[in-house]
Amino acid sequence: MPCNVLIIDDEEKLRKLISRIIALEGYTVMEAATIKAGMKILAKEEVDILLCDVKLPDGNGVDFVATVKQKFPSVEVILLTAYGNIPDGVQAMKNGAFDYITKGDDNDKLIPLLNKASEKVQLQKRVLALEKQVSDKYSFDKIIGKSLAVKEAIQLAKKVAPTDATVLLLGETGTGKEVFAQAIHQESNRAFHPFVALNCSAFAHDILESELFGHIAGAFTGAIKDKKGLLEEANGGTLFLDEIGEMQLDLQAKLLRVLETAEVMRVGDTKPKKINVRIIAATNRNLKEEIMQGRFREDLFYRLNVFTIQLPSLKERKEDIMLLAEFFVRLFSLKVNKPPLQLSNECRERLLSYEWKGNIRELRNAIERAVILSEGNMLTEKELPFEIQYARQSNMLSAFDLGSVEKLHIQRVLNHTGGNKTEAARLLNIGLTTLYRKIEEYKIF
Repeated sequence: MPCNVLIIDDEEKLRKLISRIIALEGYTVMEAATIKAGMKILAKEEVDILLCDVKLPDGNGVDFVATVKQKFPSVEVILLTAYGNIPDGVQAMKNGAFDYITKGDDNDKLIPLLNKASEKVQLQKRVLALEKQVSDKYSFDKIIGKSLAVKEAIQLAKKVAPTDATVLLLGETGTGKEVFAQAIHQESNRAFHPFVALNCSAFAHDILESELFGHIAGAFTGAIKDKKGLLEEANGGTLFLDEIGEMQLDLQAKLLRVLETAEVMRVGDTKPKKINVRIIAATNRNLKEEIMQGRFREDLFYRLNVFTIQLPSLKERKEDIMLLAEFFVRLFSLKVNKPPLQLSNECRERLLSYEWKGNIRELRNAIERAVILSEGNMLTEKELPFEIQYARQSNMLSAFDLGSVEKLHIQRVLNHTGGNKTEAARLLNIGLTTLYRKIEEYKIF
């Protein structure tokens, strides 16, 4: 995509000629005869590339490059001169110029050079857009909730974010601990360095050790080459250790050493490597009870427990349920290319009366399934998982009635997936083997 170009040159005929040539290539061109006039345009308009003469009535283009790069760092500057000389060229590049060419002799180089500068500008714009997208996505403003409990958690997180303090996030499964960790990272001075997340409960002991600390070639069977651990991958940034209460004691000891020395030792290595990583840990376990049971190191707990934030469950923030539900309805309507759906009154009642043991994660999954199964422009209680539909009545319904409801719900999901059992199991939030068992039990064909 062609960019906006500003030409500063006091030779009007030459300036007009260059302007016409550049405009024919699709660039939007602005003109100025002096540095003063050019600065006014730079301050008011969006300029991507500056073509500037070296000798101007009110200044020197080589010196002007430094001023432009200081005040407008994203602008690429190409200097034009009637008499090229090496010292000026060297100084121009030192001052931040994209390139330096001679008028007349290098006219055939101008458009290719502009195209190269344009490519660099577009790349920088894409990078900035991605950085803004990430920043917006993970900012505290994106955490949904108006309840006092969630507001207090956000305030605490905002206070600790700019520091390098270790943070311990506590809360039930599905309360949004990784969302908070991402927001803390994004609001810190480490925001443009890596954010790396590791679920400690997702790996066997040996694999977790290798994932976290890395290994060298030959450290164990199958270790055919050196591998960085996630502690090294997160260097300069943040490592989020989810479900840290699941980590075994010997790995806890190794992690404690990393926190105390700021050094990491790969499995099989003898030389530690210096690292600079902020740790944010999370767990749904009561770590003090785990210490009493001998399953968690007390010294590691105090290392992690520098700044603790308790995240509320949905039971503690009932007023946020509909805010979250409506957000997920909009999100998944967009994802499956459906018009924005409305929630029926009965659907709202079911969502508000249900006990969300899986918290936000369970609510998100329930809404995703409901949106996929919906057929009209209204989301009704019939699209909700059967356990939510009949939560209040489950004690009054017989096992036969519940079985009939569950059978009907499974059949609807299978119809939607075209018989794809893996996708159906995902939407039903049950294991594939469980789905096969229920298909056989209910004789669903």
